[in-house]
Amino acid sequence: MTDRNSNTTSLLPAVANLAREAGEKILAIYDTDFAVDHKGDDSPLTAADLAAHETLCAGLARLTPDLPIYSEEAADIPFAVRSGWRRYWLVDPLDGTREFVKRNGEFTVNIALIDDHRPILGVVHIPVKGITYFAARGQGAFRQDTGKAAEAIRTRKTRTGALTLAGSRSHATERQNRFFESLGGKAELHSIGSSLKFCLVAEGAVDLYPRFGPTSEWDTAAAHCLVVEAGGIVTDLDLRPLEYNRKESVINPDFLAIGDPGFDWKPYLDQIR
Repeated sequence: MTDRNSNTTSLLPAVANLAREAGEKILAIYDTDFAVDHKGDDSPLTAADLAAHETLCAGLARLTPDLPIYSEEAADIPFAVRSGWRRYWLVDPLDGTREFVKRNGEFTVNIALIDDHRPILGVVHIPVKGITYFAARGQGAFRQDTGKAAEAIRTRKTRTGALTLAGSRSHATERQNRFFESLGGKAELHSIGSSLKFCLVAEGAVDLYPRFGPTSEWDTAAAHCLVVEAGGIVTDLDLRPLEYNRKESVINPDFLAIGDPGFDWKPYLDQIR
């Protein structure tokens, strides 16, 4: 293990605690009669998004004052600036604001450390359940429930006759539906919000999370790290690894979070191209 990886791993406890702190700020607003505003892209914005953003940015700045922070709630940093970043924090203070507004509990706090276009540390916290997932490059992936010791998680081996997939609750698309149909009715679908779909892959509850439709880089980076460290891969539809901060737009291509890298999804993908 290199010194660089050692330094990254040493950040995990503090970053996990910071995610929990942001989760507490979110829950303090969750049970109130909060207002819902909308951004320019018509996505919802609440006081909880902003409270979590402020908590995370202040905490990360204290933890690593030399590293830039790129948050969904402060996303107006031009690529001319970002393109010079090799290592930076990529944050979604409240992933799943639509689920937050619906009060279904399916929202998370996402914190990723990006190095050379790949996530090398990831923390995903579920405020309503008090569950924290975390991972760092070369160290594996873990789940910790409130009051319990952390447990290692692993993806599972995929079997053709027993496919289980995760899909978006609020962003299902016609292409997603066609992909499920290409599996010949042999797949079970779990519809759930936010980055929780990645977490299901990482802990071996589902085989695949296919995403056909727009997501932003802060939506995926933290949980991407979880899947990789748990034994899976996250790729575009041509099975190339998903990367970050490569272009002006922060919109991801369509992608696959795959639990078993040895399973061939290409025949199914070919049916919907």
